[in-house]
Amino acid sequence: MGKLVWLASYPKSGNTWLRAFLHNFIAEPETPYSINALTDFSAVESAAVFFAPYDPRPASRYSTIDVQRLRPRVHADLMALHEDLVFIKTHNAALKIHDIELCTPEVSAGAIYLLRDPRDVAVSYARYTGQSIDQTITFMGKSGAANRGTETQVFEFLSSWSAHVRSWAMRPKTLVVRYEDLLSAPETAFGAIISYLGDAPETQRLRKAIAFSRFEVLAGQEGVGGYAAHAPGAASAFFRAGQAGGWREILSPAQARQIATDHAAVMQQFGYLG
Repeated sequence: MGKLVWLASYPKSGNTWLRAFLHNFIAEPETPYSINALTDFSAVESAAVFFAPYDPRPASRYSTIDVQRLRPRVHADLMALHEDLVFIKTHNAALKIHDIELCTPEVSAGAIYLLRDPRDVAVSYARYTGQSIDQTITFMGKSGAANRGTETQVFEFLSSWSAHVRSWAMRPKTLVVRYEDLLSAPETAFGAIISYLGDAPETQRLRKAIAFSRFEVLAGQEGVGGYAAHAPGAASAFFRAGQAGGWREILSPAQARQIATDHAAVMQQFGYLG
């Protein structure tokens, strides 16, 4: 029986927000849980430190097949991090590379998949990476899109935004949660996450965890002490706006149309196109 609960998302779709909420709900702290301690109850699947025991070379030198051969072993190791469920952040699609699963089903207990309007994703991801919005839109439409390995992280395979969403939405035992619903109906949406995990979303505990993980709180923590997991040299703050629909003020009509053209079927399925 697997123990890993994948906290899965395309980049800039709310994964860190979800982890902050879970830490605040689990620990019930008197003050908001530190954004620099989000590995206390969760782990980042792509962190090179988990692969180093099997290959001491710098992670930037690992080939794709090197990483894929190690992933099943690393995922089995991750089950030992906690006695109960183990929360694992991933931006990988739920697909296979070199005929090896990116997220090993045999050690999985389930997944929470965070979904966000790709138009807002494009704006946020472009600012985060320093790429232009047009470059980001092109990247999001590529079936072979991936994040290269670095000294601290192994490669992540995303595929296109649409393929990423489909891969997780079709995976058994996956709860799909829309970013926009976390904003508009937080008690309902976050409560559904706690219920999915088998706990009771007691009202006061839930409300406190939601309040302690508001974007203003997370951004305030980043402003005071920084965010250690933020990529060095990133073009903007990690916790920037945390809103829905901001793309309307930023994307050109042509850019918005291109995203809608590239991802029409999935956007329609999940309520992002009228």
